[in-house]
Amino acid sequence: MIVWINGAFGAGKTTTARELIELIPNSTLFDPEVIGGGLTHLLPAKHLAEVGDYQDLPIWRRMVIDTAAALLAELGGTLVVPMTLLRQEYRDEIFGGLAARRIGVRHVLLAPAETILRERIATREVPPDLPDGEMRVRQWSYDHIEPYRGALDSWLTADAYPVDNGTLTPYETAVRIAEAVRSGEAVECDIVQTPEPTAETLAAGVLLFDEQDRFLLVDPTYKPGWEFPGGVVEPGEAPARAGMREVAEETGIQLVDVPRLLVVDWEAPVPPGFGGLRLLFDGGRLDSAEAARLLLPGPELREWRFVSEAEAADLLPPVRYERLRWALRARERGAALYLEAGVPMG
Repeated sequence: MIVWINGAFGAGKTTTARELIELIPNSTLFDPEVIGGGLTHLLPAKHLAEVGDYQDLPIWRRMVIDTAAALLAELGGTLVVPMTLLRQEYRDEIFGGLAARRIGVRHVLLAPAETILRERIATREVPPDLPDGEMRVRQWSYDHIEPYRGALDSWLTADAYPVDNGTLTPYETAVRIAEAVRSGEAVECDIVQTPEPTAETLAAGVLLFDEQDRFLLVDPTYKPGWEFPGGVVEPGEAPARAGMREVAEETGIQLVDVPRLLVVDWEAPVPPGFGGLRLLFDGGRLDSAEAARLLLPGPELREWRFVSEAEAADLLPPVRYERLRWALRARERGAALYLEAGVPMG
């Protein structure tokens, strides 16, 4: 199990985490800040300069998942993680990656009043040997109050157990968290558990069109980026039927007819992914009444939208966009295409 302590910079996450590991038996402190510090020695300075926050680096998010899983495999028990996560897609990516490894996360939010938060930032100790410490530590914390407020108003409290620690000591805060974890009041996050592949996979996606000939894209909670409705084909399952099943599970739309194949695309293995065959099918056009019945099943999808081909270019990764582009051409021509990494062959 992981107890993830979230909150604004200056909310007291790390001091509370140090107290908490004394209250939860067989628990270990894991501060993902050390991964960010390590990346400064591993990545070229030019690459680091291109991002304003190491959380924007996909390698940081991946290493947080891998390190947490490795620590639990080595030590067992409970991992206490004090780390601010203000972007929902990053929270979903990390928690979803942990859920895929069958690691449950109890999400705790430290939420003192903003006036108290600002007072704490103003009196926060800055290491004397840190260059530009005032700007790098204190100003950084001030600058992130607004993003924190935005997250608080939108998604942050949806699955987090809130603790107003404005008048509590770190020990008193830790006691409250420990009791909430013990009693089950701080529940495990409801993030879909999709096991990570261990070999090449066969996946089926389905394009569903609206009356304006736009197609449906969905935003999964368990991985970054937009996708087509669909998923991995289960053993013994026909790919087209797998696409129909996934559409029903993800959107609530029951396809009556077996969808027509548009493209078969071989995706090369690029570590840490294993690649495999990716099929796209034509699920037909939904009228306005059918489109209005689209559902989001909570833990699996964050959002859906109908988009044009041009709009999809800004939402899909390059190879996935090329697969879509050729699928649309195949739909126009009425003939399926074979692709390798998004490029037609033959």
